[in-house]
Amino acid sequence: MKKLNLCILALLVIFIYGGCSSTKLAQTAGKTTQLFNGKNFEGWYKWVEKRGKNIDPKNVFTVEKGLIRISGEEWGCITTNEEYSNYKLLVEFKWGDATYAPRLDKARDNGILVHSIGEDGAKDGIWMHSIEAQIIEGGTGDILVVGDGSLTFSATSPIQPKKPGVPGNFFMSGGEPITINGGRINWWGRDPAWKDVKDFRGAKDVEKPVGQWNKFEIIAAGDKLDYYLNGVLVNQAYNVKPSKGRIQIQSESAEMYLRKVEITPL
Repeated sequence: MKKLNLCILALLVIFIYGGCSSTKLAQTAGKTTQLFNGKNFEGWYKWVEKRGKNIDPKNVFTVEKGLIRISGEEWGCITTNEEYSNYKLLVEFKWGDATYAPRLDKARDNGILVHSIGEDGAKDGIWMHSIEAQIIEGGTGDILVVGDGSLTFSATSPIQPKKPGVPGNFFMSGGEPITINGGRINWWGRDPAWKDVKDFRGAKDVEKPVGQWNKFEIIAAGDKLDYYLNGVLVNQAYNVKPSKGRIQIQSESAEMYLRKVEITPL
């Protein structure tokens, strides 16, 4: 009986501590990391067009009152030091009032570049080659391939049937798939009458008005990308190349604020 009790006790110990260990591992695998610490650009570096790495005399990228402020005055980006794959990226952003030439009177424009690889500034002297989650008035959620035109950079997306007089490709779940090595796949509700003008709003826009906070989620699962804007699936692609890399957040002539940038591994 004594031996039996000892065996039962041993099994309980294995079960309890073994179970706790497994739970801890699972929690670690899905642990959310704050990529913005609310104080500075730890984990990031700056790249400004015609200036280079961490040369930002006009303070295009600053941290003010716990927020990242991107002035837009010069073009460039902040870039993560690390590469990422298989994750959910959450960015909370809102537009400011300021805009600058050459887009002074044009739609506020910016973006998040994921799966960024290669050299800084390889694209037009400004960005790494990448896949973009577009942030632009009326077009937030568009997928852009910011590549070099080769098969190294591509995305496949199901699209809506073409409509006479409406240019471009628009995402539609279950639609006919096309593959692009450059250009864009518009989010499903982008207004066919979209104009590149400041304060543009489309009839089906999911993005909130200027000055209000938006939640943009990018889910990168293997070679698939899902874009959610304020909880709504707005775009999707698969067979995305590349499927891992750094993350860049652009400055492109419009003031923008970020209050959260966090990543959760899948």
